[in-house]
Amino acid sequence: MTTLRLALCQVNPIVGDLVGNATIIREWARRAADAGAQLVAFPELTLTGYPVEDLVFRRSFMEASKAALERLAADLAADGLGDLPVVVGYLDADGPPQVNGDAEPGHGARNAAALLHDGKTVATYFKHHLPNYGVFDEDRYFVPGETLSVVRVGGVDVTLTICEDLWQVGGPFAAARQANVGLVININGSPYELKKDDVRLPLVRRRAAEAGATIAYVNMVGGQDELVYEGDSMIVTAEGELLARAPQFVEHLLVHDVHLPAAADGPPADIELADGMRVLHHCIGSLPAATTDKSAVGELLEPAADEAEVWQALVLGLRDYVDKNRFRSVVLGLSGGIDSSVVAALAVDALGADRVVGVSLPSQHSSEHSREDAAELAKRTGLDYRVEPIQPIVDTFLANLSLSGLSVENLQARVRGVILMALSNQEGHLVLTTGNKSELAVGYSTLYGDSVGGFNPVKDVWKTLIWQLARWRNGEAVRRGETPPIPESSISKPPSAELSPGQLDSDTLPEYDLLDPILIGYIDGDLGRDGLIEAGHDPALVDQVLRMVDTAEYKRRQSAPGTKISMKAFGRDRRLPITNRWREDGRAAGAAGRLGGE
Repeated sequence: MTTLRLALCQVNPIVGDLVGNATIIREWARRAADAGAQLVAFPELTLTGYPVEDLVFRRSFMEASKAALERLAADLAADGLGDLPVVVGYLDADGPPQVNGDAEPGHGARNAAALLHDGKTVATYFKHHLPNYGVFDEDRYFVPGETLSVVRVGGVDVTLTICEDLWQVGGPFAAARQANVGLVININGSPYELKKDDVRLPLVRRRAAEAGATIAYVNMVGGQDELVYEGDSMIVTAEGELLARAPQFVEHLLVHDVHLPAAADGPPADIELADGMRVLHHCIGSLPAATTDKSAVGELLEPAADEAEVWQALVLGLRDYVDKNRFRSVVLGLSGGIDSSVVAALAVDALGADRVVGVSLPSQHSSEHSREDAAELAKRTGLDYRVEPIQPIVDTFLANLSLSGLSVENLQARVRGVILMALSNQEGHLVLTTGNKSELAVGYSTLYGDSVGGFNPVKDVWKTLIWQLARWRNGEAVRRGETPPIPESSISKPPSAELSPGQLDSDTLPEYDLLDPILIGYIDGDLGRDGLIEAGHDPALVDQVLRMVDTAEYKRRQSAPGTKISMKAFGRDRRLPITNRWREDGRAAGAAGRLGGE
């Protein structure tokens, strides 16, 4: 057996920031070297950020990525790290993009990994399995690789794989077994989903058994538009033993001494496998000397509980959206209700109270207890709190327009949106909208009113989970000896938009404990009407809910981006036509039935 000191760098790159991302790699490679590492790995497409989406089609960006990799290799050597093998994800190409008229079959853009050593690229691997589901469109962008690069590092045969390769049987991991490798490096840009960490470890164990080798799994961390990455990097032996596991939602250097089988004597031979994959062998020269200090043992951390995990994901997604897009602060309507209270608490946790503005926008229908709850939350969290009554503005509209009923309700919401956007323009804040996933699903919102904003931290959070998160966050504050941020009355009172006298959500919608299970089955689970009824839901209620969901697609298409935490978030995960007369009961859609107007 041979011992290698591995370093997995769980870092937070920014899409398109080639210079900044290269600096991250150099800084963390230095930290790894200072910890005595002999092999270092960074996540998928760290050099370019991930996902790069249609930047792939720009030859200028492609060439910049390749040049940045070459420059990075030289810079690492100049930093005195030339003898340290560094695995880096980057964007490569061996031909024009497949959308180009002069594209060549089997050539094009590549999701690639490179092993850098001694100032140059020693080996390159192109991702074999390209995901084409959910948020992933890699068949649109990349051409799959058919070659497995095996590099002899310190007497151990090491191979490189990328993300989706781990999720599929066969391909690179089967080839790794046939090549008798001792270690598989798997670099990842694997977005967070609730309970995905429960799936990840068993999956890595299955692939380790398939490859007959230890797997070093490194995942990125941070927010990128709707996506958030939680890290959760780990090392698992061929026998399934978990050696080390990194924390979630923070950058982290995981260093661990791994005992690996020594490579066979003699020069290895390149081989062609029956499934069409080729195995090519490479060898690097000297490594950093094995440390004589005590052995390195990485942390072995357990994933967080569900509510804690979701809260951390939402905080990180919001923070990175604001900071990476260079907004200095955020503003939101603070009604005293549960949704805006949770968003305000998230914003304060993400950015600090000095970067959060909460605005109470009372009308004549706003209850005294809601105003008090909004003020109380502001006092508890320390955010910048303001009161801007909307009734005089609403009355001016009503004096000049003949409106009644729902039109007046929507007018109030739109006046609030205008005020928030005016504050955004005047003071430079990003407007946060606060509609939860249940409301988005059934269209319970006003276009250009309560839906106004540039980012929605709770867009992918069901209403029932909103309450769970509020209770968890308050309980966590008590555990820490702090003041709970959310007033108890905001959690316990019946939800209401307060746009008309005595209004409650339940006047229009089913109770959320009945509504959410139907929505989860229909949206996240893709169950049809029959499947939902078989699951025990009332047929009349199913018909009502599905009708509301189907007729609200046009609203969702205009909604702000928000952090994805579920298996199927609105937006890139779920793509349905707006103009669509298919209905689950088999009847064509009529013209009526839109909830809440527009």
